[in-house]
Amino acid sequence: MAAKILDWLDERLGIKTVYDTVLDRDVPKVNWWFTLGSASLFLFVMQGITGIFLTVYYVPTPDHAADSILYIMNGVDFGWLIRGIHHWGASLMVIFVFIHMLRTFYCAAYKFPRELTWVTGVILLLATLGMGFTGYLLPMNQRSYWATTVGTEIAATVPFIGTFIMRVLRGGTDISAVTLARFFSAHIWILPAVLVLTISIHMYLIVRLGISSIPKEDD
Repeated sequence: MAAKILDWLDERLGIKTVYDTVLDRDVPKVNWWFTLGSASLFLFVMQGITGIFLTVYYVPTPDHAADSILYIMNGVDFGWLIRGIHHWGASLMVIFVFIHMLRTFYCAAYKFPRELTWVTGVILLLATLGMGFTGYLLPMNQRSYWATTVGTEIAATVPFIGTFIMRVLRGGTDISAVTLARFFSAHIWILPAVLVLTISIHMYLIVRLGISSIPKEDD
């Protein structure tokens, strides 16, 4: 019965073709350093799942953000675990994506024909850093407040447009409820949308062009 159902679906959806193209393709002999991209994708999925759970109880206002975090940690069943996975997963994702990019650069995998794969990887790195930066303010405690103050002031040092960038990030001249709302919106909507779209393109290019192998001495 299962085989008939699979055959019926395959005639209409081409499941076997998708499986052969995506999962059952030839991969060059590599090592564990080449698994960091998959590990980064796994961490992104985990961040999305735990983030959805956290938004059930998180309140994105300056007066209640810190209290809602405390409630998640102490009043919600396994809330401490969900927030812990989300907190440390964010740090691990930044580290894994950075090392993945470093390995790609070291192996010269950014060269023809994988230039666009490298470009999308750079976008993913920047978006990942943006996720970390916007998420850091959300607890709205003293540490996150002053860290965001310093971070936005660094943006203000950009020649000519620095002040404009800082005002856009803060939603004004100071860190306020508008800043928290903008960071929360960017953290759960804008940057995840950029990541999902770019990851889709990145994965298509990987399937289309394949992954690079370990360079040999002649390379």
